[in-house]
Amino acid sequence: MFKIFFLSFLSIFILNANDTISSFSKSKKLLRDVYKGHQVTFYSDCKYNYKDKNNMIDRRSCGYTPRNEYTKSGKVNKRARRIEWEHVIPAENFGRQFVCWREGNEECVNSKGKVYKGRKCCTKVNKQYQYMQADLHNLVPAIGELNADRSNFRYAMIEGEERRYGQSIDFEVDFKAKRAEPKEDIRGNIARTYFYFEDRYGMIISKQQKQLLEAWSKQDPVDGWEIERNKRIEKIQGNTNPFISN
Repeated sequence: MFKIFFLSFLSIFILNANDTISSFSKSKKLLRDVYKGHQVTFYSDCKYNYKDKNNMIDRRSCGYTPRNEYTKSGKVNKRARRIEWEHVIPAENFGRQFVCWREGNEECVNSKGKVYKGRKCCTKVNKQYQYMQADLHNLVPAIGELNADRSNFRYAMIEGEERRYGQSIDFEVDFKAKRAEPKEDIRGNIARTYFYFEDRYGMIISKQQKQLLEAWSKQDPVDGWEIERNKRIEKIQGNTNPFISN
């Protein structure tokens, strides 16, 4: 009985959500059109160029200095040279609501007979998870190193202003507390993405985090690029983020 109620409850929220794109790989290709003419990274305002395969990020445009120019093995840190498509809301945050993420699925067994779960399993067996993972409203271009460091950390206010990526990059990460603090002029963008997932997919946001996001949304209102991006995504994906369009 509870299961039937939950599924009915969830179906209410997924109306007007992404039901067009179910492939994350496809989303990454489509986002090139979304960001055409606005090739700027989300956290750091670095310009980038898809055509430059060796070094897509223009570090001089933003003052970016990698935290790690090289890996522990001495190789060039490629993630400090390229952009990656970052989930504003980490996949784990919405993935945890699915059984395939928490417990796996009978289909999630590799060639050696080993059972797996989490992102890999849900990507394979759950259509709704696939839509959420590929939702363009939740994807932004970010420097690979910053994407890696942010990981699945929660957004929060962090004491101090430790600039790990150059004095011009206002993006702080507290690895011990597993928190990340973005710059002020994108905090509202982040908040409205969370509200969209809460409204459209029924994703749960804690009371404490909701209060912070509501404050961020007021402090950083919708801007011109956010509106334009929303319109471009609507043309491709078929739905808008109402917290931007309204």
